[in-house]
Amino acid sequence: MKIFHVPCLQDNYSYLIIDESTGDAAVVDPVDPEKVIASAEQHSAKIKFVLTTHHHWDHAGGNEKIKQLVPEIKVYGGSLDKVKGCTDAVDNGDKLTLGQDVNILALHTPCHTKGHISYYVTGKEGENPAVFTGDTLFVAGCGKFFEGTAEQMHQSLCVTLASLPKPTQVYCGHEYTVKNLEFALTVEPNNEKIQQKLAWARQQRQADLPTIPSTLEEELETNPFMRVDKAEIQEKLGCKTPIDTLREVRNKKDQWRG
Repeated sequence: MKIFHVPCLQDNYSYLIIDESTGDAAVVDPVDPEKVIASAEQHSAKIKFVLTTHHHWDHAGGNEKIKQLVPEIKVYGGSLDKVKGCTDAVDNGDKLTLGQDVNILALHTPCHTKGHISYYVTGKEGENPAVFTGDTLFVAGCGKFFEGTAEQMHQSLCVTLASLPKPTQVYCGHEYTVKNLEFALTVEPNNEKIQQKLAWARQQRQADLPTIPSTLEEELETNPFMRVDKAEIQEKLGCKTPIDTLREVRNKKDQWRG
C-alpha cells in the first residue's frame, strides 16, 4: 500500500491510502475534497470510500461535498459520533477491505470525541502497518479531552493504541509536532530521544516537510501522554497512578504557552 499526505487548512492533514494492486483508494478526513481528489488523480487512484476519524468540522466538514464529487462513495464514521455525511457507521473491531491487499480495522479511541475512531491499516506481508489517529494521538501529544475523561484517554492511548505493533506508522490529524516536543521537554528535560526528535522536527518544518509519520515505538519513547506509567514522571508531577498523571500532563499542556 502507499500513503500520501494531503495538507489542508492551516495545519490539518488528510491522507490518501492506495492499494497498489488495484489502484483503489480510501481517504482519511478529506476536509478539502478538491485537493484530495486532485491527489488521487495525480496517483491514478480511484477513491472508493472515506474514513472519518471524528465529527469536528476540520475532519468531517468535506464529507457532503466529496459525496457530490465522487458518485457512490461510502463515508465511514464512528457510530457514536454523528459524523456529517456518514453513510456507514463503524464500531470498535469492525473490519473493512480496500482493493486486493489492504485491510482496515476500526478502533474506538474515545475522549477527544465520544465516538472517535482510529483506523489500523495493514497491507502486504513485509509492509509496515499504519494507524490513522485523527485527534486522539498526535506526534508527542494527544487531543484535548473535549467529550471524555482521563480514564478514556488512558485506555485509548496506553491500552488500545499502545498494544499495536511497535513499527506501526502513526499518521495523525495535525502538524503540531514541534510544539508538542517542546512541551514534552518540560516534562522530561533529560530525555535524549525527545531532544533529538525536536531538532529533527524543526529541520523538517524549516524545509516545509511533514514530521509525520512517527512510529508507535517513537511515541512510547517521546510522548509524555504515553509515558504516564513511568515512575519518574509520576513522581515529578506528584501523582500516584498513570491516569492521575495523564490528567495532570493534560492540565499542564492546556495551560502551557510555549
